[in-house]
Amino acid sequence: NRLLTPLTEQILIFKGTVDKYMGDCVMAFWNAPLDDPSHGKNACKAALDMLREVDKLNTKLKQEYKGEQGLFNPLKIGIGINTGECVVGNMGSEQRFDYSVLGDSVNLAARFEGQSKSYGVDIIIGGDTAKLVSELAIVEIDRIRVKGKTESVTIFALIGDESIAVSSEFVTFCRNHEEMMTRYRNQDWVNALNYLGLCEQQSVFFGTKVRGLYGLFNARIRRFQKDPPVKPGRTWDGIFE
Repeated sequence: NRLLTPLTEQILIFKGTVDKYMGDCVMAFWNAPLDDPSHGKNACKAALDMLREVDKLNTKLKQEYKGEQGLFNPLKIGIGINTGECVVGNMGSEQRFDYSVLGDSVNLAARFEGQSKSYGVDIIIGGDTAKLVSELAIVEIDRIRVKGKTESVTIFALIGDESIAVSSEFVTFCRNHEEMMTRYRNQDWVNALNYLGLCEQQSVFFGTKVRGLYGLFNARIRRFQKDPPVKPGRTWDGIFE
C-alpha cells in the first residue's frame, strides 16, 4: 500500500484512470472516460513522477531499517507505455464487470513493461507514444518483434522531461547513442562498442533510467562478433526477436 498509494496519486494528478491492481502492478489508461488531448504527455509525465515517488519511499525505508543489517532492499519498478486504438468500457460477465481497456495496443504496453527489466531501463514507450512526446528526453533503444507478432515495433527509453531534453548532457549523450545504434545496425561492431563506452559514461547523468541498457548491448554485440546475425555482405534489419 505504501508503494501503490503514491504511484496512484501521480496517475490521478496527470488525468489518468486507474484500471486495476494486479499484485504489485498498477494498470492505468488515459483519454477515457473523458477526452484528453495531451494523453501521451500526461502518461509520460506521470511515469517520470512515479519514479521520483519510488526514490522518496526508498529513502524513508532506508532510514527505517538503519542499523538492521540486510533488511533493506530498495524497491524498483518498470513502466511500459503504448498509444493506440482499443476498446474501452464495462467488460466481464453478468455477475461482475470492470471498466477496462482491451486490444493489441494494450497488450503491447504490457509487453513493454516486461521488457523494461530485460533492457535495464525504467520506462519503455512505443513509437506512437514517442511521436506525441518529442519534446521530452527520449532515445530509441531497439526494434523488436514480440512473441506472436509478425510486425516489428520500435521502442524508446523515456529518460526525462523537457528540461532534461535541452540539457547539454542529454544532447551529447543522445548524439553518441544514435551513433552507437547506427554502427550496431550496420554491423560495425568495433565502433559500436567505442560509442557504447561513451554512452555508458554519460548515462550516469540520468540516474537509473538507462542503468542496464549498455550492458545488454555490450553482451549482444560481443555475441554477434562471434556469430553474426546475418551472413557477411548481407543487409540486416536490426530487429531483435
